[in-house]
Amino acid sequence: MLPVRMLLVDDEKDFIETLAQRLLGRGYQADYVLNGTEALRYLETYKDEIDVVLLDLKMPGLDGVETLRRIKAMDPLIETIMLTAHGTIPTGVEAMRIGARDFLEKPCDLEQLTAKVEAAAKRKRERESKIWDVRTRPYITDREKEELIAAILNS
Repeated sequence: MLPVRMLLVDDEKDFIETLAQRLLGRGYQADYVLNGTEALRYLETYKDEIDVVLLDLKMPGLDGVETLRRIKAMDPLIETIMLTAHGTIPTGVEAMRIGARDFLEKPCDLEQLTAKVEAAAKRKRERESKIWDVRTRPYITDREKEELIAAILNS
């Protein structure tokens, strides 16, 4: 199986560089950017290659919640885990409602983080497989395919 490929998004350069190195040392592919705008630009080119986005909640400019909204509009299959040193329950609930897979407070345990990343990547791959299966069914209408795919995306 291919290694999980991640995009890390955080305005704290030292933190994100260190996290990227630690993840690379564990066999993950981890690129990083320093803000939400850069994340969206990166995903315009590489969204089909990214399994999981680790996204900081509080960033100058485009914050994590708005970045999450735009990521999900761009590609609802990309799994997102919110990271923050300033976590609040209402913000976490909002992020989960929008489509975040999980919400962790910094600093987080690397074992816990990688377990959540693995679960998120597995979910993405399962959903991609189900969508492929629907798209290749010759015996259902295009409308039925659209409805089934919408149900998969909303699950």
